[in-house]
Amino acid sequence: MQHSNKKSGLFNVHLPIIHLRIEWSLFIQGLIVSLSTALALVPLLTISFGLSFEEAISMAMIHMLLVTSHIMVFGEPLAAGWITPALPFVLVLIASGYDSPTEKFQMMTALSLDFAALTFFMSITKLGKKFCDFIPNAFKAAIILGAALSAYKRIFYDDAATYASMPITFSLAMLACFIIFYLPAFQTLKQKSKVCAKIASLGLLPAFIVAGVFGWLANELSFSIEMGFLIPPVGDLWSKVSPFAIGFPPLEYFITGLPIAFMAYLVLFGDMLTGSELIREKQSYRPDDPIEMDINKTHLVVSIRNFLMAILAPFFPTQGVLWAGAQVLVLDRWVEGKDKVESLLSGISAFYYYGIPVMFFILPVLTFLRPFMPLALMLTLFLTAVACSKLAFNMTKGHKEKAIMLIIALLLVFFDPWVGLVVGCSFYLLSGTTKKLWIKR
Repeated sequence: MQHSNKKSGLFNVHLPIIHLRIEWSLFIQGLIVSLSTALALVPLLTISFGLSFEEAISMAMIHMLLVTSHIMVFGEPLAAGWITPALPFVLVLIASGYDSPTEKFQMMTALSLDFAALTFFMSITKLGKKFCDFIPNAFKAAIILGAALSAYKRIFYDDAATYASMPITFSLAMLACFIIFYLPAFQTLKQKSKVCAKIASLGLLPAFIVAGVFGWLANELSFSIEMGFLIPPVGDLWSKVSPFAIGFPPLEYFITGLPIAFMAYLVLFGDMLTGSELIREKQSYRPDDPIEMDINKTHLVVSIRNFLMAILAPFFPTQGVLWAGAQVLVLDRWVEGKDKVESLLSGISAFYYYGIPVMFFILPVLTFLRPFMPLALMLTLFLTAVACSKLAFNMTKGHKEKAIMLIIALLLVFFDPWVGLVVGCSFYLLSGTTKKLWIKR
């Protein structure tokens, strides 16, 4: 296997077979899990954003290509993914006053460009860590808890009709995910049982299988398989979503999107640190495959991806830096040795099926997965809500700090982002909990 790859400054291109060994185990898992997750936004794009099924698939394909470019074009050793905790805030904002599909996509463009500019600024100034350290811990926890509450609100209130249409399917899927990801007894059992460990390594797939079987038996899911190939209508998509076709957003859109861009950045920086720490913990097992991390370069790569998304297929926040579940899954395989996974980049690339969008063209696969797409979005929001709730309460200490966190989180969920941030900051300062912190600074 030839390991040399084309490097040119920012770019560090890795191609399958030429630079990367085909890791079949991760490749097959990725075809199922990554593809299902990539298509999670399709129902939302068709129902709320006015796209056809084919156009929504084309947008998902573009998002996937941008995500995989993080690894295969720029050579970053992180399994890129959505900035998921920001998604509930974005959905609340879009639903709050943007009625036409054009307005919604213009707001998505503004959010993406705001975020691209912010990450670019943090890259060239190297102020990312100082900015994140400057934000009080309870305020960070409030943003994370706000994401959790927004996700719960989306599932059980805003989309209550969708949940009510498939109660058995959704409930069993959530139960399966909760058992696999969070039930303490199962976490203990998977350390002792290879079967349970294998089930856990499949991520969302077991939940899809359980929901699919029982949802079909309960007549909540129906399958209509179509044969043939889908030709992505990229031109039609461009005419409906690109700012060069529908017009660039007005200045007020950019101003409205700034609070969410800042909140998303806090999550992004945390993801960068988490990904780096996950690799650092495992590096000793693979001295033959040294991994280099450059946080400033990662900022720049994320900025480029969000800028490209803004002009090609704007939907914030799909261009983040870490899909933690995929990163952990690949790392666990990577530490088993070179015979299992040749390199970390080859493992991550395999899980993202090497960025080859062939599955987006095969109608039998797409139409089979179509009934699962609303389920994929709901599970994404549910897991985000549970994980963020747990993290937020672990970040805060004492009843007073938790109370402040809860109040600010509620302000962020039920009011305009600027109102939530300004009133939340004022409340936090007036509470007196920052006195010692500011004196120290």
